[in-house]
Amino acid sequence: MLRYLQSIEPDVLIINGDFIDIWQFKKSYFPESHLEIIKYILNLSLTNCQVIYLTGNHDEFLRKFSPMTFGKIQLADKYIFELDHKKVWVFHGDVFDSSVQHSKWIAKLGGIGYDYLIRLNNLTNWFLGKLGREKYSFSKKIKNNIKKAVKFIGDFEQTASELAIENKFDYVICGHIHQPQIRKVTTSKGTCTYLNSGDWIENLTALEYNKGGWEIYAYEEDLLLNLFDKVDQTNHELPSEYKIIEDFIK
Repeated sequence: MLRYLQSIEPDVLIINGDFIDIWQFKKSYFPESHLEIIKYILNLSLTNCQVIYLTGNHDEFLRKFSPMTFGKIQLADKYIFELDHKKVWVFHGDVFDSSVQHSKWIAKLGGIGYDYLIRLNNLTNWFLGKLGREKYSFSKKIKNNIKKAVKFIGDFEQTASELAIENKFDYVICGHIHQPQIRKVTTSKGTCTYLNSGDWIENLTALEYNKGGWEIYAYEEDLLLNLFDKVDQTNHELPSEYKIIEDFIK
């Protein structure tokens, strides 16, 4: 994430919830790499960049203090603005999740289970990398194959889009479900574009608005493109530190 932030020069940076996992926050565990990201974002706010921090379910504790502004950093639960004469509505999206709203202990238990699944997945992918095999995502496999999970994601996207259309928004941008997406939704009442930024745990994605259009930035795809550029420019084999990716490409 730090490499990505250093590669862009945003006019506005929107952090769409769950940035700090307060559910499992421990003073004894806060890696230096996490602190470097926070420092960098604070430094961005001292330039011409406006930073919007929107609260999610994992950092819902901050909702006690929103809305609040300090310098060029704005803390809020939602953010509404105009972009090239089009109305944009940004919020995390946990308001549509009944487990978060009514059974928080289930949501927190699920969050813990998800963290352990990611750790197991990281270990598995480390072994796959050593074998030159493609990475595998347990979480994505579950979401894409369990009918209830697929239905929940579909319902989430449709509900957010219908509300946006009813309120005359051209874009609705969410997080929460970790599924990067840009798609146009049309109902009998109108049309809007639904967007989801994905996450920086598995997908390593972000939404970017540049030159009048939205795109999903994918870090790993960008990394592969950079590697291909290096090969084209040098006419040599990939450096040894990229051996795992070379095997993946083959």
